[in-house]
Amino acid sequence: QLQLVESGGGLVQPGGSLRLSCAVSGETLEHYVMGWFRQAPGKEREGVSSISPSGDSTNYLDSVKGRFTISRDIAKNMVYLQMNSLKPEDTGIYYCAATYTGARAREYTSLTRINYDHWGPGTQVTASS
Repeated sequence: QLQLVESGGGLVQPGGSLRLSCAVSGETLEHYVMGWFRQAPGKEREGVSSISPSGDSTNYLDSVKGRFTISRDIAKNMVYLQMNSLKPEDTGIYYCAATYTGARAREYTSLTRINYDHWGPGTQVTASS
């Protein structure tokens, strides 16, 4: 069974950087679409970034384009989210998510929550002075 565990969250000043990590166990990343989501207090969980099973396609929420970068390491079965120029509105709990595609849809990405069926427990990110 696929398990996801996030790490790397913390408190950072606006303009700072953090790198989130998602450790994946139980299956190889090559069969899954991977996503990062976030949820601020009182708000819906929203998709931030996604990477396809091939690793060649990525997708980003408009407000993080140019600041966040998703990547993965197949050998380590890890997914990362590099977050630069953090803003107070980036504050929230960040979740790693996965959905299985197998040998199909190698370039598929998604920022839609209902498309994912595996979730990590989340890690808190706070951008505040």
